[in-house]
Amino acid sequence: MKGLRKYLTPFAPDQSGAVSVLYELGGMLVICDAGGCTGNVCGFDEPRWFETRSAVFSAGLRDMDAILGRDDRLVAKLADAAEKLDVTFAAVIGTPVPAVIGTDYRALERMLAKKTELPVLTVNTDGMELYDKGEEKAYLALFEKFSDKNEESEDMNDKDRPHIGIIGMTPQDVSDLKAAEKIQKLYADQGLRAVCYGMGDGLKEVKKASSVSRNIVVSPAALMAAKYLEKTFGTPYEIHYPLVEELLPELDYTGKKVLVVHQQVIADSIRRELLERGAKTVQTAGWFMMKKELLEDGDMSLRDEDDYIELVQNGDFDIIFADGCMERMTPEFKGSFINTRHFAVSGKLIGK
Repeated sequence: MKGLRKYLTPFAPDQSGAVSVLYELGGMLVICDAGGCTGNVCGFDEPRWFETRSAVFSAGLRDMDAILGRDDRLVAKLADAAEKLDVTFAAVIGTPVPAVIGTDYRALERMLAKKTELPVLTVNTDGMELYDKGEEKAYLALFEKFSDKNEESEDMNDKDRPHIGIIGMTPQDVSDLKAAEKIQKLYADQGLRAVCYGMGDGLKEVKKASSVSRNIVVSPAALMAAKYLEKTFGTPYEIHYPLVEELLPELDYTGKKVLVVHQQVIADSIRRELLERGAKTVQTAGWFMMKKELLEDGDMSLRDEDDYIELVQNGDFDIIFADGCMERMTPEFKGSFINTRHFAVSGKLIGK
């Protein structure tokens, strides 16, 4: 039955993606809800919560707050919290409640900035889209708010200059809490310095985004921000996942027909590597956003479980790369199924 889910759990909504982008940056993150959305973020959608705490709050909206649009009460609560915390900025993240009542985010931003004297950004998420859309909005809001032509960057020694900016690093997308360390070591071995925005590096590096020589986009949600940085500072960008070889077991791929199901950048990076290793064809599919820059003939956006099941049944694939939770969806598949973790699909990290 179209739309019926028997195997996959609900995917994280857009507000969870926004929180994931901002989680490590040292700000006060306020989810504009009654409490339920915040509970889901901290309990299910953000694996770093159990290892590294962040100042994530619920606005604690009540029925009359929503009905009467009591933004002044929200501002007062946030200002009180900001006085008691050591934070560098505040962020207000939307949910279905402010979407329904038509909250004026620009006015809320001005009111909160005046009351707290902190930089404030708002992310207009509505809880009706998936996590990657929230990430996309948060990345763009973050760089628009904080990145600037840094005067110090003109006088920086090459030794001190971050050479590579990595955009798109969140657990939802890379499924590995050690990914930032691995990428930084990978480039350090090449004599380069890598900055992983929001996962390993904080707001200080975001402010110096104009100083990098190029950006590497590791998830489709970060592409819009990379385009903004290119337009604003002239910083070129590339789209690929530097750790792709870690995801490929040593197999003979020569002449094989392969299906890869993951977020689009990782899926495309796997495709390119497999084709170099002799694969006959590599088709990608994904549950989340698919950018035209990476689309090739045959690539498929999956809307429900039946789409995936029919794709496997009709595709005559030899190998499937997908999250292990999807293996049971096609018990008749006789080829090789390679567990390629995607936290956004299964809620499980690589190695766990």
